[in-house]
Amino acid sequence: MTECKGSTYEFQRQGGRRVEGNFEGGKITSDAGGLLLSEVESRFEILKQFAACFTDYRNPLLTEHMLEELLAQRVYGLALGYEDLNDHDDLRRDPLLATLAGKRDPLGERRLRERDRGAPLAGKSTLNRLELTRPEATAAERYKKIVAHPERIDRLFVDLFLQMHETPRERIVLDVDATDDPLHGNQEGRFFHGYYKEYCYLPLYIFCDEFLLCSRLRQSNGDAAAGTVEELSRIVPQIREAWPEVEIVIRADSGFCREEIMAWCETNRVDYLFGLAKNQRLKKEIEEELEQAKGEYERTGHGARVFKDFFYRTLKSWTRSRRVIGKAEHLEKGANPRFVVTSIPVEKIEARALYEQEYCARGEMENRIKEQQQYLFADRTSTSVMRANQLRLYFSSIAYVTMNALRRFGLAGTEMERAQCHTIREKLFKIGALVRVSVRRVLVLMASGYPYERIFQQVYWNLRALHPLRC
Repeated sequence: MTECKGSTYEFQRQGGRRVEGNFEGGKITSDAGGLLLSEVESRFEILKQFAACFTDYRNPLLTEHMLEELLAQRVYGLALGYEDLNDHDDLRRDPLLATLAGKRDPLGERRLRERDRGAPLAGKSTLNRLELTRPEATAAERYKKIVAHPERIDRLFVDLFLQMHETPRERIVLDVDATDDPLHGNQEGRFFHGYYKEYCYLPLYIFCDEFLLCSRLRQSNGDAAAGTVEELSRIVPQIREAWPEVEIVIRADSGFCREEIMAWCETNRVDYLFGLAKNQRLKKEIEEELEQAKGEYERTGHGARVFKDFFYRTLKSWTRSRRVIGKAEHLEKGANPRFVVTSIPVEKIEARALYEQEYCARGEMENRIKEQQQYLFADRTSTSVMRANQLRLYFSSIAYVTMNALRRFGLAGTEMERAQCHTIREKLFKIGALVRVSVRRVLVLMASGYPYERIFQQVYWNLRALHPLRC
């Protein structure tokens, strides 16, 4: 039987040797690869720009944790896999995370209060006050004095997208989608959603390729497309201000095929490509094509597709006829008709290519949402008020933007250049290391047996090539 003596743990013997362990190894971190995140920050200043979206009314002479340090601790914590505020009561003693957050005293030896010494970072209570500050708070508040400005944060995501392109793009596709954020308490704005069969929020996301442009937390008691025009009305002009000649296409599933959205696009020189829910009139339009597909399937035994390009107008909801592509498909289980509606003229792209190459590509956006929801913990919306949960969604979104910058610029040319966030975390960040802090330097001695050192080196030099070293 295993015996435990004090703080030493005795394990099964190996040959003639005893195997013992304890937690007295000193200042050791399991997240040494997080240093790569600081290299991303030195190039793009994502957190610095994020901090500019807040107003800090605290007295700097009485403040130990600066605003940028608090934001860095929270965002880097998410990137490293620590999803809950409770985690920070232990993480506050991690010298590596303190170094990433920009702490000048990464060991916490000069903290004002004796009980805080040895803990350089903020605990959960301090971070929670950051989330719960009222939007109208002033310096007169006793504790909660850091005010977030959502309109600035919303604009920041588009600014960061533009900054990460050296030259303007000729054409961009903005993918719009909604997803469920399950709720398990009595949060403000909590409603039951019939489709998802749960109490949830219904956040709206807008991506351009892998770049996040919008993450808006919404109640789930409305249309999935609610608020889309408002978001596009601020994002599109901001992009065109920097890239006046860019061609913009909005792409989404049938949940966003709304007259209001299509009319806005047509008025503002924006093309659209939306799924269109099938009905009897639409299926009648492609009866001949469905028969052709069925005959091809019966002849070959393989799924068959035939496309039809036509103009269509609903009986009541649409104000005009629009180009519709009908996909007449026959599979093993039978007919599978699908439709999309678009403002892109046939002269630019024919029906099959429009559907298979343009519309079907929107599925990649679902992977980006999955990354943020599952691996950067965008669904940890458990505070009682909606504005605080929106701020948590912003933290997750900034963590995603940082991770995506690492992937796009650091991992370029490596075997991990398409890796998702959790793979990057497990292979690049989770490195055991001994941390030694002196007056002149922080020395991070990483594990000699780390198996991905070659990739780590390539990522390091890729990031260093982007920007000169900051001293």
